Amino acid sequence: MYELIVLFCLVEKEGKDLEMLRKSVERLTVVIKHVKIKANMCTSASDEVLFQKIDTKGVVTLNRPKALNALNLSMIRKIFPVLTEWENDPKTKMVIIKGAGDKAFCAGGDVRAVTEAGKEGDRLAQDFFKEEYILNNKIGTYEVPYIAFINGITMGGGVGLSVHGAFRVASEKTVFAMPETAIGLFPDVGGGHFLPRLGGKLGIYLALTGFRLKGRDVHKAGVATHFVQDNKMEELEKSLLEITDPTAQDIHHVLDKFQKNSTDIPDKDFILAKDMEKINRLFDGKTMEEIYQNLEQDGSEWATTQLNTLKKMSPTSMKVTLRQLLEGETMTLQDCLVMEYRISQRCIEDHDFYEGVRAVLVDRDQSPKWKPAVIEGVTPQRVEWYFSPLPEERELQL
Repeated sequence: MYELIVLFCLVEKEGKDLEMLRKSVERLTVVIKHVKIKANMCTSASDEVLFQKIDTKGVVTLNRPKALNALNLSMIRKIFPVLTEWENDPKTKMVIIKGAGDKAFCAGGDVRAVTEAGKEGDRLAQDFFKEEYILNNKIGTYEVPYIAFINGITMGGGVGLSVHGAFRVASEKTVFAMPETAIGLFPDVGGGHFLPRLGGKLGIYLALTGFRLKGRDVHKAGVATHFVQDNKMEELEKSLLEITDPTAQDIHHVLDKFQKNSTDIPDKDFILAKDMEKINRLFDGKTMEEIYQNLEQDGSEWATTQLNTLKKMSPTSMKVTLRQLLEGETMTLQDCLVMEYRISQRCIEDHDFYEGVRAVLVDRDQSPKWKPAVIEGVTPQRVEWYFSPLPEERELQL
């Protein structure tokens, strides 16, 4: 409120100067607007998702900071209708999505709840993936500029809420990964569409190994469209909300400006730059057996490290993931999501997803017992089953 008092005094002092008065009133209006925004947030602080409509802009805040804003079905069911309503409102010119707290945008989906439901035959195991993918498609086809502040941990379901949108803003706090092969799953939420398009074999490498990208590297890899340092993110949001009638070009201009001014964080070479030749050569295989053979024949310390990492992952997940990405390279987002929904339901019917979640998230012994335990045990017929059509009434409809 101190700033309000100062501005009122300024208006009174410069009352005879019309130009100064106009500027002061404009500043006062902006401050009042942001005071109202904060007040609205406080009244709904217990909600899992917060929604605000500020003039022509919508703001979505994932509000489970203690759970690293992990995405559950109730959040999905709240976000989708609001995004749809805003998209259908011709007055809506921009949507921002962000996460509460300072640790995560969204650390992933609630896979533990999904596996528990799968054990009981509960519909949640079907509904979660289906409705999540429908939301991913909504974001990927959104007709309003969509800006995701991926400030903090952004994995799995959090990637699906951001990467298909027009603008993705990372900071030095961003940690990106698709670590699903470590829990017997696969890089879903449209991973089959965006990962193969990162260039070379980078997407295949990230998907199979679960390698984590941080800070500027998230931008350099092409996952984020912009990099803005953390201490400028609040100011960035304010500047975006102050645009009177924003176009995609206006938004781009503001984001470019903040990126240019984010010089406190050192701009180093891409962390995988020195390894890209090996990634493109050694991860260029149509089968996991080929990739294993490439790494073994290379014999370098780097190749041996990657091979040891892959041997910890679910062999079934890796074979399914490789095919998913190879096929997804030429598929639309919609076709990828239909394919991925089939795979997700096969994961629910198989063994490794449950075992991976147990080992990593429940018992946390980090010692999953995969079935089969080696890639040679995963037959082409088994992989084919993962991609086979579901009964017509169960298929994903977009």
